[in-house]
Amino acid sequence: MKDFFKPLVVIVFTVLFNNAFAQNNNTVTLDLKRATFKELVQTVEKQTNYYFFYNHVDTDSLQITINVTNSKLTEILKNIFDDTELYFSISNDNKIFISRNVQLHTNLGTAYFKPEKSVVKKEKTITDIEETTEENNNDKDVAIQNKLIIVGNPNAVVSGKVEVSGQVKNSKNNEPLVGAIITAGKTAVVTDYLGRYSINLSKGRNMITVSSVGMRDAIRQLLVQSSGTLNIEMQENVTALKGVVVTVSKKNSGVKTPKMGVEKISIKQLKQQPVVFGEADVLRAVLTLPGVTSVGEASTGFNVRGGSVDQNLILFNEATIFNPSHLFGFFSAFNPSVVKGVELYKSSIPEKYGGRISSVLDVSVQEGNKKKFGGAGGIGPLTSHLMFEGPTKKEKGSFIVGFRTTYSNWILKNLKDDGFKNSKANFYDLSLHLSQQINTKNFLYVTGYLSKDQFKLDKDTTYKYMNNNINVQWKHIFKNNFFGLFTAGFDNYNYGIESSLKPLSAFTLKFNINQYYIKADFTKSYGNIHRINFGYNGNFIKLNPGTFEPNGIQSLVNSTKIQQEQGIENALYFGDKMELSSKFAVEAGLRISAFTALGASKVYTYLPGMERTVSNINDSIFYKNGQPIKTYFGPEIRLSARYSINESTSIKAGFSTQRQHIHMLSNTTAMSPTDIWKLSDSYIKPQIGQQVSLGFYKTFTQQDVEVSAEVYYKWLQNFLDYKSGAKLLLNNTIETDVLNSKGKAYGIEFMLKKNSGKLNGWISYTYSRTLLQTDEPLTNHKVNRGEFYPSNFDKPHSVNFIGNYKFSHRFN
Repeated sequence: MKDFFKPLVVIVFTVLFNNAFAQNNNTVTLDLKRATFKELVQTVEKQTNYYFFYNHVDTDSLQITINVTNSKLTEILKNIFDDTELYFSISNDNKIFISRNVQLHTNLGTAYFKPEKSVVKKEKTITDIEETTEENNNDKDVAIQNKLIIVGNPNAVVSGKVEVSGQVKNSKNNEPLVGAIITAGKTAVVTDYLGRYSINLSKGRNMITVSSVGMRDAIRQLLVQSSGTLNIEMQENVTALKGVVVTVSKKNSGVKTPKMGVEKISIKQLKQQPVVFGEADVLRAVLTLPGVTSVGEASTGFNVRGGSVDQNLILFNEATIFNPSHLFGFFSAFNPSVVKGVELYKSSIPEKYGGRISSVLDVSVQEGNKKKFGGAGGIGPLTSHLMFEGPTKKEKGSFIVGFRTTYSNWILKNLKDDGFKNSKANFYDLSLHLSQQINTKNFLYVTGYLSKDQFKLDKDTTYKYMNNNINVQWKHIFKNNFFGLFTAGFDNYNYGIESSLKPLSAFTLKFNINQYYIKADFTKSYGNIHRINFGYNGNFIKLNPGTFEPNGIQSLVNSTKIQQEQGIENALYFGDKMELSSKFAVEAGLRISAFTALGASKVYTYLPGMERTVSNINDSIFYKNGQPIKTYFGPEIRLSARYSINESTSIKAGFSTQRQHIHMLSNTTAMSPTDIWKLSDSYIKPQIGQQVSLGFYKTFTQQDVEVSAEVYYKWLQNFLDYKSGAKLLLNNTIETDVLNSKGKAYGIEFMLKKNSGKLNGWISYTYSRTLLQTDEPLTNHKVNRGEFYPSNFDKPHSVNFIGNYKFSHRFN
């Protein structure tokens, strides 16, 4: 038996020794003259058990002449790559990776992705192919930048470029990062509102860089073998007292995107700006941007590029906010504790938005933390706020709720004026957002908003107004890079005025507007070349223009009720973002909108050829409930283009048209709680705006300085102005007191911005004019004898400066 085991042990030991020696033998003999790197690799692989992985583009320029005998491979590679940007790394399983600019660490665990038609096996997969998701680990986040991630199936037969797609999230709370920029060489793509991206890469070695506001840049080294999905989690940048950065989320992004007149502010940037009574304010931040003005310091609302305050569509997670302020305009309606970011579109308005002709202010809400419970709060001299968030189901669902209130009466009681001493003012708002992942292809979101303001002047008249909003959104992923977002919601705004000091004349006045809406938005990406958006919007609007009633049994006030109005607006849209070349990109879209005013309603007719006055009424027509009264139909064009002069300089041009079917009637320059809204009808036509714009953009990368200049010209049709002494409240024949006008607005906006360094901030200058002209041929009430005249919100010059100087790491 011993005689049998002795030779067996010798044989096994000899085999293991020879294999170990072969695995560790890294000496080669080479005799090459002006050889390519590929020829070197072939020679080395024949002599050893090593295998090379590299990008041919990186090594094509190498010519190798070498004559060595039994020399170490590591020394040979060091000599070859000396004075080049190339590095090599050797893994434990004898794989040699050649990389450019950075040396790889090769002990990263990798996952292979199945081709797109493979069967899904992992529950966490969110597309029809398997995916890799990076774990939330600070050490790994640092180390992974130099490690190699294999993407795709090594056995797949692929020619040309392949598609790598996925989702970018915040590692802290799993919240999708919107507007993150993924860059590979000269190719760059931006994540959509779901944090998803798609980029075309060459097969082989690639390096991508991911950047987002408030997050640390993430670098990923990829070995792409076929189409695959890579989800990326980014770490928050927690550097203390970071300088203020506004409007852009990545260097050169303002240069590279075709869009014009788009400004972005993240909540981190918002909170670093000067605050109002100890609280960050969304609308005050918006007012610091070029092209945005207001008629006064305490006014409600804002004007964009010469437009009136009602020409701005203000959205809170797709919900329309009709009155965006609290406490006479000192505070905005948005609780900064739950706000994720703000986007203002002054031109290049996405085709999915409609209904206003000046701008869209899109305020997005944070998703709650999907991993743990948390909260924050604050107390200021006038307000307090509280936020609470946490998971409903770990990693799958979350909630966030914010509450804010005021206790401002103590200030009023300390004022010397008796009228103010006897006054009261307070408000509160409540924001709620729920998110739930149903499965890998379906997600559900619920957003709610409630606000109430109440103030009483000198013990007499009490004013109240409220915003009430709720919507439900369902996101469905049909397949890779094609998804839809379906929204249904309800918006309500109402106000009331109540007087009870004198019982005989006590009254209540009420107004409300209700909006029911559905939306279906679809996005389909075709690599880096095309991103197509299309969908449908439907709105049903019902408003009560005013109800005036006695307040109490002693009141002698006569009841008055203005007939209700209702209408339906439908729109279909289609848009395409096209990267035609590295220098030229175009975004083109078309929105077809139709509005129909509906009964029940009595419509007065007037004597032909005569001015519309009460004395010229000759008849009336009654329309039944739901019966069409008047329909308006028209196209809205969205077009913008970018030409890149070089990597840091571009010029852009744009043209757009918008239509607006709801109008705010106000006797004051500033927005007030007693303003009423009016739908288009037989006499009041939709407002139409057309805008052309041209811009120049330059980035000085070394100093992180951006310069931009935009000029624009707008044509306005069917703008509403008023006759002298016009009665806007409780008027059944409002068309007799309004004047259809046409107008023009033009201006130039300049901005110089420094994003980082000890001194950072921006300075902006806006020159703008808005001129109107009465467009009523039969009226005898033409303003300025029918010539152009400045609007009451015309403000030619506006300069804004925000500066932040960092004295030290902890003080600025």
